[in-house]
Amino acid sequence: MPDNFTILGGGIGGLTLALALQRKGFTVNVYEAAEEIRPLGAGLGLAANAIRAFESIGIAEKVVKAGKILKTLRLRDTKGNILSESDSEKITARLGVVNNFAIHRADLHRVLIDALAPGTLVLGKRCTGFTKDGTKIGLQFSDGSNLQTTNLIACDGIHSIVRRSLLPNIPIRYAGYTCWRGITDTLPAGIDPDETSETWGRGKRFGMVPIPGNRLYWFAVTNAPQNDPRLKNWKTRELLTHFSDFHCNVREVIRSTDDDKVIWNDIIDIPPISRFAFDNVVLMGDAAHATTPNLGQGACMAIEDAAVLAQCVQLNAANIADAFREFERKRIARTTAVVRDSWRMGQVAQWQNPFLVALRNNLLRLVPASAAERRVKALISEQ
Repeated sequence: MPDNFTILGGGIGGLTLALALQRKGFTVNVYEAAEEIRPLGAGLGLAANAIRAFESIGIAEKVVKAGKILKTLRLRDTKGNILSESDSEKITARLGVVNNFAIHRADLHRVLIDALAPGTLVLGKRCTGFTKDGTKIGLQFSDGSNLQTTNLIACDGIHSIVRRSLLPNIPIRYAGYTCWRGITDTLPAGIDPDETSETWGRGKRFGMVPIPGNRLYWFAVTNAPQNDPRLKNWKTRELLTHFSDFHCNVREVIRSTDDDKVIWNDIIDIPPISRFAFDNVVLMGDAAHATTPNLGQGACMAIEDAAVLAQCVQLNAANIADAFREFERKRIARTTAVVRDSWRMGQVAQWQNPFLVALRNNLLRLVPASAAERRVKALISEQ
């Protein structure tokens, strides 16, 4: 059994994969660019397919304990009127898997790291170079060190140095809108602690997700030019002005957030690619199929990747290149559909034309509540 698996990138996908491989008896090392693990980042929503993948690995109970199960998902207009809603609690009871779950990214990282064998995660290893000569793989790091490895799994994100070397013509694609994320220290008055919600307006959106510790994770999205130097410096004062036409709960959440808890980034993805496996090198997570966040499936797809890839490696341990090709075969169509559907949903959600916005909102009111359960069923049945 090969025992030299190198995972490049210690994000959610890389750590989940490392744990899944270790629990199947493989030896793994994870190389992460960050110098230390700090409690940074924002909240994270996980759908039923991610929880089901964690169940298959054997870590779901610890993950769920560190987060918060939410009971309701609602979509609202700018006045706060409900456009659509689903009863997550009922769906969970019927399908037997948690389907509306939130956790702070730092808390999920900690659960995964604590479950790994000591010494698995190596910090301060920013990859600056990748070479492949036949089956020989070489990695160069910013600290001047080098690594030769037998099997490489690239989980190094949307700007993956491995993908850029293997597929140099794949562009980074700007979605046309930018995003601020924040976390409140306490749950503002009037906010339902069991509700996930999004408010859709004209060319802008605002989402709220309660997380453990009586806190709330939120995101604010608006149409904008790419890398706008003015918007990247916006904090709560500017956001209050920009979202002044949204209902009072949105404004209260923004007011309740300290400026140092607000982070900004443009929304980007990569167009679907047709190849993940390159003999003894494979791409996964955002390195393979970075998606916009409109379906809430970015992290979920990486977690699914980890569970599927570990299973492929176990079943094809005598030939890892075959294992990586089987992973590619199993994942290409599913991840491509998520990237495309998320892109399309983002375009509709960001409509600015008043007529189209009114049409969109009226159509959303007509969607039956049973549609949410069908979506969850489809997610878990296609795994």
